[in-house]
Amino acid sequence: MTTEQGPLDGRNRPRFEILSPAAIDRIHTATLDVIERVGVRFPSTRAQAIWAEHGATVDPGTGIVKAPAALVERAMSTAPAAYTLGARDATLDLPLDGEHVYLGTDGCGIEVLDPWTLEVRRSALADVGDIARVADALPEIAFHWVAVSAQDVAPEARSLEEVTAVWRNSTKHVQTESIVTAEEARVAIEMAAAIAGGREALRAHPVLSLMQCTISPLAHDGGAIDAGLEAAAAGVPVGYMTMASCAFSGPATVAGSLVVGNAEVIAALALLQLAYPGSPVYYAAAQTAMDLRSGAYTGGGPEDFLFGAVTNQLADFYKVPLSMGAYATGAKRSDWQAGLENGLSAFMASVVGSDMLLGAGLLHGSRIWSYEQMVLDCEIASIVGKMIEGVTVDDASLALDAIAEVGPGGDYLTSPHTRTAMKGLWKPRYLDRRPYGAWEADPDKYHREALERARTLLRDHRPVPLDPALDAELSRMIAVHAGAATGA
Repeated sequence: MTTEQGPLDGRNRPRFEILSPAAIDRIHTATLDVIERVGVRFPSTRAQAIWAEHGATVDPGTGIVKAPAALVERAMSTAPAAYTLGARDATLDLPLDGEHVYLGTDGCGIEVLDPWTLEVRRSALADVGDIARVADALPEIAFHWVAVSAQDVAPEARSLEEVTAVWRNSTKHVQTESIVTAEEARVAIEMAAAIAGGREALRAHPVLSLMQCTISPLAHDGGAIDAGLEAAAAGVPVGYMTMASCAFSGPATVAGSLVVGNAEVIAALALLQLAYPGSPVYYAAAQTAMDLRSGAYTGGGPEDFLFGAVTNQLADFYKVPLSMGAYATGAKRSDWQAGLENGLSAFMASVVGSDMLLGAGLLHGSRIWSYEQMVLDCEIASIVGKMIEGVTVDDASLALDAIAEVGPGGDYLTSPHTRTAMKGLWKPRYLDRRPYGAWEADPDKYHREALERARTLLRDHRPVPLDPALDAELSRMIAVHAGAATGA
């Protein structure tokens, strides 16, 4: 049985870079040129006013902002390079210090591969809580996204009910991608403050972070921008994710799509820094190449892995943390394709030092949630974690005394050194290393065991609950918001 492993420790990881510093600088220069000459669309009067106040050119009719390169660079220089994501259980806080790789779930899927019936069905609010509860029990999962959409909840309350369902079922950090309006953000921040112990406590220990998507190419959603500004004002970490796709919402070259996506993200982060200098922000990306046969977003091709590596270099260049789309295979089930795509994407993003990885548990390009896949993705994280630990070379690891003791032609099976040092060797939980005859008699053994582990956690794992009074207060906040939204 594999040793339980938490966040991946990358302090001794092998160093790997796709592009030279000169190439990264060219992407940066091209990005600034695009922001200044072509512009980025900000359909938010609040954002446009901030840009105009600082000297950018704003077209109110189109919402397109053209910002001088020096303004963007000056704004980005105030973004903090490191900070901590808080959790209900402070021992599970996540320092974004460039030395760790944290795995999270992904979202927002619309279907669930039911763990009991094994049929695909529409997702519901109960699934959000169940997924969070299982993820809470898995040490490899360090933080949560809202994994699936609560499609049985009215739209005006859905995003707040989703994030509350995660808080009710886990003590780990929550990073939500479904808070997409200023009003939702204000309520979510008040809820997070209630959990943290007040607004100043939330600023010091943010138990919530927000992620917003850009609209490629070169545009933003007004609600997402305004939500980000609310978060930045409260000291809640916020990031913007580009999903620019080669040949569709970005140029047909990887470098060109990197420029488009970089312009979207950097323009948004610069805006937040102009409004609230020093507010915690992060870079987010999940770029891909359009499937040339269907035009679909699939996930899992070689371009995805290159995007993952280079985007980390860009985030490092701007000295901000990175939340990177990985895993989230295009496979329809937990098969060799899922293992190949998730293994390569996880390794590439981890070896370059991405702070946050997303995608555990999702199939079919982030559409279908699978408990079995989440458990197997944790095995992948365990393998990758062992690799990025690197190789320790010291007196103990060189094992010279053991080598001399065994001598030529011996073996190390009975060596005292082996009994101690073997504990550091990686051991699989679900990789099938049985003899062929044993596999032939039961070829699905480990897939079944992965699913059964998820079922056991669904039945038995009970995280520390919210205080009943606090839980009731969160429900009251949601009800007030929903009532105001519907005019009730």
